[in-house]
Amino acid sequence: MTSRALTVGFDLDMTLIDSRPGIKAAYQALSAETGTYIDAELAVTRLGPPLEQELRNWFPEEEIQEMGDRYREIYPTYAIAPTLALPGAREAVAAVRARGGRAIVVTAKHEPNAKLHLSHLGIEADAVIGWLWAEAKAVALREHEAAVYVGDHTGDVRGARTAGALSVAVATGPCDAAELRAAGADVVLAELTRFPAWLDAYAAGQDR
Repeated sequence: MTSRALTVGFDLDMTLIDSRPGIKAAYQALSAETGTYIDAELAVTRLGPPLEQELRNWFPEEEIQEMGDRYREIYPTYAIAPTLALPGAREAVAAVRARGGRAIVVTAKHEPNAKLHLSHLGIEADAVIGWLWAEAKAVALREHEAAVYVGDHTGDVRGARTAGALSVAVATGPCDAAELRAAGADVVLAELTRFPAWLDAYAAGQDR
C-alpha cells in the first residue's frame, strides 16, 4: 500500500478531543433535570464505552433508553462549546490528508453529536461513523479499508486488531501506556503531537 492510498481511522473522545468538560456539563444537566445523582467527575474518567454503560451506574435498566435519548438530545446545548481539541489533533488529521490519504473518525458517540464537535473545532474528516464500540469498530474500518486506527482506549486497540489494522494508541485517555501495550497496541504515543513524525516513518516504510 502506498501512502497515497492510506486511510487512517481516529477515535474521537480523548483521542482527537478533550470532551470531559462538555460531557461533565451534560451529565450535570441530566442529573438536575431528573433529580438523579450522577457523579459527573467520576463518569468523565472512564470515557470510551457506549453511553448506556455509564448510565447503568445511575439509572435502573428500564430507564436507560429514555435517559440515553434525553442525554443525546441535550448534549449539543451543554457539551459542544466547552470541548477542546487535544494537542496535535488538527495536525494529525492534516498529516494524513497532506499525503493524499483519507482521515476518518470512528467513534462510539452518537454520530450527529460527533459531527457537531468536529465542525465546531474545525477538524476536517473525510467520513464520520458513530455508534461503534470496540470490536464493532472493525466494521467501519474494514468498509473504509483503514490501514491504521488511532485511539486512546483498550477497546480501540481491540477494534483495530479485529479489523486487521495497525493499532496506534495515544495515552491521553483513561488507559495508560502499559495498559495499551498489554492490550496489543502496535504503537503507543504519548499524545497526537507525535503522530505526524510517526506517520512519515510509517509511510516511508510502506513506499519501499
